[in-house]
Amino acid sequence: MLKKLWLTLFVGLFFLSANSIFAADAININTATQAQLETLNGVGPATATAIIEHRDQVGSFKTVDEITNVKGIGDKKLAKFADQIVVTESKKE
Repeated sequence: MLKKLWLTLFVGLFFLSANSIFAADAININTATQAQLETLNGVGPATATAIIEHRDQVGSFKTVDEITNVKGIGDKKLAKFADQIVVTESKKE
């Protein structure tokens, strides 16, 4: 019984820490550079430029889903890199 409890705790902690590790590697779309954006699945130079121009004109993204307001990014493209990005407040604003 105690062995099962420890195993369950270990597995749970592993998944929690793994999630934190992957989140640390996520790209903040409010502060990302052109080069960083181009590392995202399905994002090339033109799309990265469009993201930055949109961010400069409209302001920070409040949610990840708002990136679909950028020309050339729809739900299908977002699905390719949604797990690679995060949104936090921009230091500029």
